[in-house]
Amino acid sequence: MTFGEKVSMARKNKNWTQTELADVVGTSRDLIGRYERDDIKPSIEVAARIADALENSLDYLVRDKVPTVEIDNKYMPEQFVPLLTKLNKLSQGDVAHVLAVVDAFIAKTKLQSITE
Repeated sequence: MTFGEKVSMARKNKNWTQTELADVVGTSRDLIGRYERDDIKPSIEVAARIADALENSLDYLVRDKVPTVEIDNKYMPEQFVPLLTKLNKLSQGDVAHVLAVVDAFIAKTKLQSITE
């Protein structure tokens, strides 16, 4: 799957238009369309903003060889599947703690990107 196909699929999974994605990323709808058609490739900075907006890893969007698994019409790195299986076996309280830690790391990353 190409960068453009992955962006298009992730955008549609969020029920966003190209304009909505462009607004979040800080670019134009026309450029998003060109990225999705694989007419052009974005800079690494723009690709990172697209990945953040779509809640995907940059690695997943730009690399051809990242093994993925489809779950509920969404693709995720294959390495997450065993972890999710293990998480599913934890108590609800433990899952809540794990999710709180993950949320904290996501918030930290977003704050770092804002301050940079």
